[in-house]
Amino acid sequence: MVSLEACTMASSSSTPASSAQSKKTRDKIAEWFRQALLKKPKKIPVSQESHLSDASQTATQDGLSPGSRSSPPSHSSPESRSSPRSSGMSPTSPPTHVDSSSSSGRWSKDYDVCVCHSEEDLEVAQELVSYLEGSKASLRCFLQLRDAAPGGAIVSELCQALSSSHCRVLLITPGFLRDPWCKYQMLQALTEAPGAEGCTIPLLSGLTRAAYPPELRFMYYVDGRGQDGGFYQVKEAVIHYLETLS
Repeated sequence: MVSLEACTMASSSSTPASSAQSKKTRDKIAEWFRQALLKKPKKIPVSQESHLSDASQTATQDGLSPGSRSSPPSHSSPESRSSPRSSGMSPTSPPTHVDSSSSSGRWSKDYDVCVCHSEEDLEVAQELVSYLEGSKASLRCFLQLRDAAPGGAIVSELCQALSSSHCRVLLITPGFLRDPWCKYQMLQALTEAPGAEGCTIPLLSGLTRAAYPPELRFMYYVDGRGQDGGFYQVKEAVIHYLETLS
């Protein structure tokens, strides 16, 4: 029978050898894992790999490679930016009096202005027509002695001109008030558009306010005593009325 002391001595003598062998085995395993980790490529986590895949797909859809994703977009030339064909938009220009008065409603009649005057005021009427037609708006004027059809009846030509014009300018002078034909023109102009505001424009020239015809008392008139004879105000009044037609 083996004594207790002998067993104890054998156990104590074998423990260091077993511990040393176990440590050597662990060291070999650790070294093997270390070498394996050094040789094997690092695996990308699933979430990160998915994120990179989505970014690559988005870059491909935009026509960019993933490497050029952060590069700034190329700038187009001034010609391509301003070209109506490349932008798909029609060119636009800033509004002016000419554009505003050239609305579709303006061309529904043959004339913009019909100038009514007395025979002795023909020279002033011609100056007014020349001013209106030569302006930037290129207003179309009817002057009876110039534009009436030869052989046509005077009354018929006047009525046709009034109905074919958007506005009527009454050149009211002492000669206008003395002429029965001019009074007929004035009444006919009021008859053509009795309720239309702005289409009949009285131009008072060489008269005081007291001589203003009572038939026109409900209308403001243009005072022709200014430096330009009131021509500018007449032009602006006509353009303003034409703008309301659009």
